This record gives sequence, C-alpha cells and structure tokens, in this order.
Amino acid sequence: MNLTFEVSPAEEGCRVDHFLVSRHPALSRSRWQALIGEGLVHVDGQPVKANYRLKQGQAVVTVIPEPVTPTAIPQEINLNIVYEDQDLVVVNKPRGMVVHPAPGSPDQTLVNALLHHCGDLSGINGTLRPGIVHRLDKDTTGLLVVAKNDFAHSHLAGQIKNRTVRRVYEALVHGHVRQMVGTINQPIGRHRVDRKRMAVTSRNGREAITHYTVLEWLEGYTLLEARLETGRTHQIRVHMAYIGHPVVGDPKYGSRKDSGGLVGQALHAKSLGFIHPRSGEYMDFYAPLPDDFASLLKRLGSKHQN
Repeated sequence: MNLTFEVSPAEEGCRVDHFLVSRHPALSRSRWQALIGEGLVHVDGQPVKANYRLKQGQAVVTVIPEPVTPTAIPQEINLNIVYEDQDLVVVNKPRGMVVHPAPGSPDQTLVNALLHHCGDLSGINGTLRPGIVHRLDKDTTGLLVVAKNDFAHSHLAGQIKNRTVRRVYEALVHGHVRQMVGTINQPIGRHRVDRKRMAVTSRNGREAITHYTVLEWLEGYTLLEARLETGRTHQIRVHMAYIGHPVVGDPKYGSRKDSGGLVGQALHAKSLGFIHPRSGEYMDFYAPLPDDFASLLKRLGSKHQN
C-alpha cells in the first residue's frame, strides 16, 4: 500500500515519525520507525531518518508492505512418538522444546518437527499452531496429543472443554506440603504488572482447578502428583507458588538459585488419557520421568518408583 501526504503549515518542524503517526494512527510509532529504518519512507523523493524535521509543502511518500501470514515450516527434528495413527500423534516432549512457533522461537519447535514427520496437521489453529490441541511449557516435559486433521482436532478440543481428558503431572516442589490430598481452586489471569507472567487474580482471572496428591516427602521438598481439571497457562506452576510451594527449578515463579541442577522446572506430564475421536475407545498413555528429573530425585534420597 502506497500513501502520500503533504506537510501543512501547522506541521512544519514536526519529526517525520510523529507526523506519520498523526496522519496514519493505524500504525504505531515503533512500526513507523521500523518502516523508516527500512528505507520505505521518502521525503521529496529521498529516504530520511525518524528524526528528520519536515518543511511546509514537502511530500511524504511511504510504502507499507502487505502483511505476510507466517507459516511453520517442516524441519527434521528427532521426536519421541508414543503413539500414532491416521488421526493423531501422542508425543513425549523433551525439556527445552517449544510447542509451536512464536516470537523468539520461530522454528525448531514441536510443530516444525511434526510437519516434517506427518506431512500435514489439523488447520483449525492456523498456520503457526497446526494440530495443537493443548500445550506444555518449553521446559515442562511429557505427553501431549496433536491432531492430524480437523475432525480429530474438534473432537479432542471438545473433550478438553468438557474436562474429560485426563492430564496427570509429577512435580517436585519446595517445602513440605502438609495436606496429603488437596485441591487448589483459584482463578488465574495475566499478572497486573508483568504481562509475561500469570497470577492468581480475581481481576480478569479464569477458573482454574488443580488437584494434587503427595507421593513422597523428602528433606525440604515434596514430590506430588497433580491432575488438571482446567488447563490455564502455567496453571500448576502458578497454583503451587500461590500456596507457598513453588516447583523446583521454576525460574518464573520460584527460585532461580535452588534448581536442583535442572534447566527448567521439575514438572513432567506423565499420564494422558482421552477417547479416540474415531474409534470411541478410551486410550491412556504413560511417560516415565526424564533422566535429569529422575537423577535429581535419586540424589534427594527418593524411594518413589518411577
């Protein structure tokens, strides 16, 4: 899209980036500055810098590129596939792998790997999140199911919405959780100050329910099993921090210093159960703890059988 503006007497002396924001406020100042930096804004036929001061009668011409819809590309990346058929794939995701492309992680994600492996995935969630029915954080390990087609995606998404998908995690948390069995029913929403964090909040918070059972008490730690009834972003991590027992190794909601040697949190999606979209059969999958998590428990003297 090409735009041309003429500088009025009242606008003389105005910086070109401020001028463009006032004339075309649909784009932010930072976006205009980026276009200027790319040489796409000319004054009287010459490219200018963002701090250029305009004069009456000058012509400001800009070219705004058409937006390009980002698309995940297939990449050959090793995967630990637990189960696969014509409709879905169940994957045991390793620590450090992002589920789908996003700012800061444009590739090398689970989606990139699955597009190479499967050839195609459900298109319901668009070109950057094809097939993704639910997610795991980058440094959370374990099971998730991915849909190969829209039929399977819709069916699985419906089960998650109806809270019939069984998602069970194993977590090592700081301190001794006194109650052997408990439920945390506290709404979760964006943190008021840090928008990259989630928090327990009644302001714009959504219902979030986590059930937990203590598996073992260790010196200064508790190993527990957590079952999601809902699936909010960072739900287990936020809920455990809220009750004063953050997940070990969690850099966002816990202590960076006491990580137990893990790069990322001691949180593993060990069990996943759902009804197969096509066959109607209930399917249940299990993934053992990753080696780093299991080694940490051994060092702490755990007797729990993985």
